Amino acid sequence: MAETLKEKTAKGLFWGGMNNFVQQVVGLVFGIILGRLLSPSDYGMIAMITIFSQIANAIQNSGFGAALTNLDHPTDEDYNSVFWFNVTASTTMYVILFFCAPLIADFYHTPALVPLSRYVFLSFVFGSFATAPYAYLFKNFQAKLQTKSGIIAVVSSSVVGAVLAFLGFGYWALATQSLVFVGVSSIMAWHYSAWHPTLHIDYRPAMRMFKFSCKILATTIATQINNNVLNILLGHYFSAHDTGNYNQAYQWDSKCFNLVQGMVNQVAQPVLVDLRSNQGRQLQALRKLMRFTSFIAFPLLLGFGLVAREFIVLAITAKWLPSAELLQLLVISGATIPLVSLLSSLVISEGRSGLYFWITASLGVVEIGLMLLLYPYGIRTMVIAYVLVNIVWLFVWHFFVNRMVGYSLWQFLKDTMPFALAALGVMVATHLLTSAISNLWLLLFSRIIIAVLLYYAVMRVARVKILQECVNFIFKKKR
Repeated sequence: MAETLKEKTAKGLFWGGMNNFVQQVVGLVFGIILGRLLSPSDYGMIAMITIFSQIANAIQNSGFGAALTNLDHPTDEDYNSVFWFNVTASTTMYVILFFCAPLIADFYHTPALVPLSRYVFLSFVFGSFATAPYAYLFKNFQAKLQTKSGIIAVVSSSVVGAVLAFLGFGYWALATQSLVFVGVSSIMAWHYSAWHPTLHIDYRPAMRMFKFSCKILATTIATQINNNVLNILLGHYFSAHDTGNYNQAYQWDSKCFNLVQGMVNQVAQPVLVDLRSNQGRQLQALRKLMRFTSFIAFPLLLGFGLVAREFIVLAITAKWLPSAELLQLLVISGATIPLVSLLSSLVISEGRSGLYFWITASLGVVEIGLMLLLYPYGIRTMVIAYVLVNIVWLFVWHFFVNRMVGYSLWQFLKDTMPFALAALGVMVATHLLTSAISNLWLLLFSRIIIAVLLYYAVMRVARVKILQECVNFIFKKKR
């Protein structure tokens, strides 16, 4: 069984990595195209209403995906109950938000948000049809099928968005892109899932799960508020142009940390749930996942910060230059987000959804309070505070995980800090070696190549086990 679980984990990481790599590469290509075709104000319009659709989406899902995964043997009746609950809840929420659209527009002093909001909010109605099928794929380690559906969805939606942007549809292109992505994802989930709903509607299994899932729901809402707190406040206190500049930086930052986070999330909770009866093996698995995540996250995010200015100017032109400085700040906390995701997966796998909520909610309270105090000092100050608070909260998560499974601070630092320090040292050395280069194209590629080679050399010299295991697995897959 241990060997089977190990194989499942390795394959899940591989396909999760493939899924996120392809999605982020496609996102990179089309992000450049859209960044050149659209203005900061276009991005700002979408950024201001993203939080509302995300909260509605969380309410529609109600944490049932995590609840189904936490069940040892979920039945067809469980999946069917969750499916019909989601469809009912999403339809209700869309009607509520449809009539709330004028209030949203008033908050941002932007009347054009009324029709845009009503259009964008259709995405969570489409998504409600995929929650249960995706939960089935996730629970059963069907990472390869999830990868296929994710790639098809991101490619098709990106093409639609780029075509509409080229035709001059502005922020409507971004809105349509998100709708197409959710719609295609839902269709593919139905296609690949071996489970399909029946017309027998019984909410009782969903209600039995609600005690656990409602806390996941509350936490997801808090998380979305945390992630979008700057979009909300910048949209209210500053202009759509300023909001768009910040959102562009956040989008590129999220592309990087989602590459790692999505890969690990593909397997983390199912693996930790399977091992929760054996705390020693569970902690061992958590530590190995933590080392693997740190091995990738720190060089990727800090490396992107190293080339942020050159990348932004060359890829989406100098009109987005204000985003580059903000991006260089955001990647610092972005490197810790996949680690937080792992720690929170352990909390969820132990059934501690209440603790999961309170840790996340307290972060939101601190962030909102700080942002309200600091907005008179400008966007840069707000971003710096946002980064620092998120780094501090990494250790808050660790504190509670330590109390639950005995993951000591020394063990945590031993698993993460060598990679963080190695990546930081490599980026500093690369910056010094390339500081005399003035040509932006040469500077960009020189920094990428030198940083990759230096980091690989450091890992080889230090005989890092994770590196050798990754190399062995890749060659095994080729054979």
